[in-house]
Amino acid sequence: MHGENLLILFGEKKMKTIYYNGTILTMENLETVQAVLVQDEKIIGIGKLNELQEKAGKNVELYDLRGKTLMPAFIDSHSHITMAAQMSVFADLTECVSFEQIISALKSYKEEKRKNTKKMIIGFGYDQNVLYEKCHPNKDILDLVSRDIPVFILHVSGHMGVINSIGLKRLSITEKTENPEGGRIGRIKNSNIPDGYMEETALMLLQYGFADDMKMDIITAIKKIQTLYLQNGITTVQDGASSFQTIEMMKNFAKQGLLNLDVVSYPVLSNIEADFISDEDLNYKNHFRVGGYKIILDGSPQGKSAWLSIPYETEGGGQGYPWLSDKKVFDYCKKAVTEGRQILAHCNGDAASEQFLNCYGKAFQQVGKGQDLRPVMIHCQTERKDQIERMSKLNMIASFFVGHIYYWGDIHLENLGKERGMKISPVGTALKNGVCITFHQDTPVTKPNMFHSIWCAVERKTRNGILLDQEECVSVYEALKAVTINAAYQYHEEKKKGSICIGKNADFIIVNKNPMEIKISDIKELKVDVTIKDGKIVYKRNI
Repeated sequence: MHGENLLILFGEKKMKTIYYNGTILTMENLETVQAVLVQDEKIIGIGKLNELQEKAGKNVELYDLRGKTLMPAFIDSHSHITMAAQMSVFADLTECVSFEQIISALKSYKEEKRKNTKKMIIGFGYDQNVLYEKCHPNKDILDLVSRDIPVFILHVSGHMGVINSIGLKRLSITEKTENPEGGRIGRIKNSNIPDGYMEETALMLLQYGFADDMKMDIITAIKKIQTLYLQNGITTVQDGASSFQTIEMMKNFAKQGLLNLDVVSYPVLSNIEADFISDEDLNYKNHFRVGGYKIILDGSPQGKSAWLSIPYETEGGGQGYPWLSDKKVFDYCKKAVTEGRQILAHCNGDAASEQFLNCYGKAFQQVGKGQDLRPVMIHCQTERKDQIERMSKLNMIASFFVGHIYYWGDIHLENLGKERGMKISPVGTALKNGVCITFHQDTPVTKPNMFHSIWCAVERKTRNGILLDQEECVSVYEALKAVTINAAYQYHEEKKKGSICIGKNADFIIVNKNPMEIKISDIKELKVDVTIKDGKIVYKRNI
């Protein structure tokens, strides 16, 4: 029941709902409508209130929006719901600004969560860029938390981390251990002795070595993280780097009816060829399906492991490095195209983008002509204009981690220099060249706050208040499209989701103010009051 908002005839079965008396953004165009009629899970009418009441008949609920804004629910174009669920139960280091605070947070977590246990202590979310020391901690720092229990902290990007001395010993990582392909083990200066730092594919050593220590009540964690997405108005979520185990886990959750939003999974193509994915898996079953494949081509620009064509300008220089050889990337692209499946590629640096464009273009030329596959380049932080023009020709979607503008824009200006730093997340250039754009928060890297991403794309302001290249700004309407109808298009679901249109799913949000009519600086403060999935309220904010 909606309380005062709901009028229903006593004793009659609920059949239809009319939403009215507010601003209704359909995202089909810039025009608004007066009312929307929903029956069960679908939109069956749009237009004037009196006409929809006549169409609905007597058995109808009236939902009074009370002047608020109804619009399509948000669609997450890239995140990691299973990883976010796991990180939600670890020590939260996102607010730490010094080694001392990291140590304190881990010790508090150890006392509160890990009392009387010898299991590993894990923290998530530190960022060396905001720490007083301006560098990563090392094993000696984490040894101050414990010398008897493995302690590991994961960087906010998810691409690097640090482990203590006993953890290195448990993993048998010594001065004789070589760097894995696509990764790096940190060393004490002027030696080969590991210092505890681990980067990119080196992190996989932890997954193999501490699998039992990382076990948790995953059902509770999944329920918790779903609530976070729904609070932010997101009803379709991605699991953007799945394994066989996580796909089977999500299938099981779906079978048990534990999913109250749609989850689209993308298994990582690596040594496992993902041949366990069947055509049947591509269709929703109890809110879960597989969307295609994922490949990771480089690392993090704020961590200086993203693969660039021109070196970083800060101390240490370097250009980052690739995760995969050209041959492997081509083989994976050809596999996806041959099977008629979508492929997503993590590309932060322009050299990684170049590799993906070359390999996918070659594969599509050989076996993909005539197919509407909609490949996706994820993150696109340092994408060049010439690359964006090539993306357009391949019908390649640019999914921007546009929050980089605020969270790390100042860091990018230092690391990349003014010319490149001002151009990060070149959304405006993508739009001008006819590239479909979507936005994401890469959760758990940042919180799944779509309104913050919309604000970032519209204003392009860093933490320190610097306005980055204003030629790359987009309108509020184009930014809203990026997280609704464009994101639905990315998933090949534009006929079912992303706008308020007859025949589409009744996936809505009710927002406290109209984002089209407020100051740009206020967009990031907008709140989702109600989230509706398939015609049912799945979240309601306490007001």
